[in-house]
Amino acid sequence: MRIIRASSCRTTPWKNGGGSTTEIAVEPQDASLDDFDWRISMAQVASDGPFSTFEDIDRTLAVIRGNGLVLAIAGNAPVTLDRESDPIQFAGDVATSARLLDGAITDLNVMTRRQRFVHGLQRIRKPTPCDFDGNDVAVVVCCSGRATLTAHHEVAMLDRGDAAVLARADHTSFRIAPAARGECYLVLLRQRRAQPG
Repeated sequence: MRIIRASSCRTTPWKNGGGSTTEIAVEPQDASLDDFDWRISMAQVASDGPFSTFEDIDRTLAVIRGNGLVLAIAGNAPVTLDRESDPIQFAGDVATSARLLDGAITDLNVMTRRQRFVHGLQRIRKPTPCDFDGNDVAVVVCCSGRATLTAHHEVAMLDRGDAAVLARADHTSFRIAPAARGECYLVLLRQRRAQPG
């Protein structure tokens, strides 16, 4: 189990000044925006505008603070995303823009390189036993309050903004227990295998 503390995460402003991004975890660990296999980050969105384009990337977005936003994805009907909404998945290489509903928001963003990994994202608000369900990597992100993460004989306390990375090679199952009114998100990542023949 690898613990990532919020204090060690780097926050950088967007080029257009419309917000900032805090990188939580990336693989490979020294990867840039051009060559990562997967990346998990939080973004502080302060104004309306277009999303950056990421070729060959699939991404999922969840609102974790603020009143939400309306997404326009690839010319489809607008979709409202707030703290009670299920995360929304979309291609990173299609035209996407956001309009804030009422003030700045913070979102959790998961991105995977389409030919290398697939991912899923789910909200955890109560003590929950988890397994890898055929995936290779699990990342637990504590978005509010505190949480206890237990994997076999390892126990970790996560504060807001902290994360933990677990590998199926080391653990078969784990348990996420947010404190009262706490909220975590579980990211499951599976490497694409070459097809026989």
